[in-house]
This record gives sequence, C-alpha cells and structure tokens, in this order.
Amino acid sequence: MKIEDGFGLYLVVTNPVAGYAKCAEAAVKCGLRFVQLRMKNACESEILREAKNMRAATKGTKTLFIVNDDPKLAALAEADGVHLGQGDMPIAIARKLYPELAVFGLSTHNISQVREAARLAPDYIGVGPVFATPTKAIPDPTLGLEGAAEMIKAAPCPAVAIGGINDENLPLIKRAGARNFSVVRAVCQNNDPESAIRRLMEIWATQTF
Repeated sequence: MKIEDGFGLYLVVTNPVAGYAKCAEAAVKCGLRFVQLRMKNACESEILREAKNMRAATKGTKTLFIVNDDPKLAALAEADGVHLGQGDMPIAIARKLYPELAVFGLSTHNISQVREAARLAPDYIGVGPVFATPTKAIPDPTLGLEGAAEMIKAAPCPAVAIGGINDENLPLIKRAGARNFSVVRAVCQNNDPESAIRRLMEIWATQTF
C-alpha cells in the first residue's frame, strides 16, 4: 500500500492502563493514520482476542490497524497489516503467504538496515530506538538524534522515529528531520489515551523549523 509521508503520530499499544480497545478507539477519534498492537510474550489466543477488539474499533475508519511481529495473527484478526522486526519472518515471504495484508512495516536499527530496506521495499520503516526505552527486554543500541536523523534522511519510504519519545523530547525529534513519530508509554501509561494523543499532536503541530 502506498503510504503518504507526514502522517505524524503512529501509536503502538503495549500494556495500556486504559485497555487495548480504548486506545484503538482514541486513535480513531483523533484521526491517527496508524495504531499497532504489540503484546510481547503473550499467548496467541490473548493476542488474537485483543487484536479482534482493536480491529472492531478501527474497521471502516482511516486508522490502519497493524499487528506486531506475527503476520499469521494479523491475517486471522483481519488487520490491515503487520510490522516485522529484523528477526521476524522476511517481508518477501510474509507478502507471499499473506497477500490479504495490505501494509508491511519493518524495524530498522542502523543505517545498513535502512539501505537494505530499499531492496526489501517495506511500506514504511521504524527508526529506533532514538532514546533509551524499557519497552523491550533486550533493547537495541540507542541511536541518538544524529543517528536517527541520518537514517531518516536515507530512508527509501516513510520513516517513523521510535524509542523513548515523550512530550518533552518530541520537539527534538521534529528538529532532527522526522516527519512521523511513534510512542508507547506516553499514551499507554495514561488513563485518558485520547487526551494524551491530542497533547502529542498539538506539540507536533506547533513545532516549525
């Protein structure tokens, strides 16, 4: 699927205090282009249950619903797409096995992986972690703003900056050249995900460089 760049906030939902479905509903209300379900170390039945709830909340809207890591579960949940890590099923194989999925995202953690993405042709890439983040058990090396900026500039498709991004450092992300960004804790740790999303969107919109 052709993804227009400059969509702004890409919400990743992990352990949300308000619940997965409520976060998906908030993403739709705020007009986000993407919301992703990411449940590390959960059983398939639990992931599929939450995925179906999030699919129900996003179906028929402009908000694309993405499942992390597993194209099979994404297809079972009738998601719009899957986001694959460097150690997950290769995009070429996932596209062949699950043609019903329209969007294939790819995580990148260094400039070599960004350059390889030109060959793999994902619909978008994640660039990170920009800052330190506790959301992964074994985190990848932190890029910092300069490293992230280099990767974003070299990206062959829309790039989403991710990793430790919050209200305070968000302006730095935009100043580094990002056109899109992703958060987890900045929304998922808030009892009111809609207000958290709108706050981030307001900060993003008012930053001009």
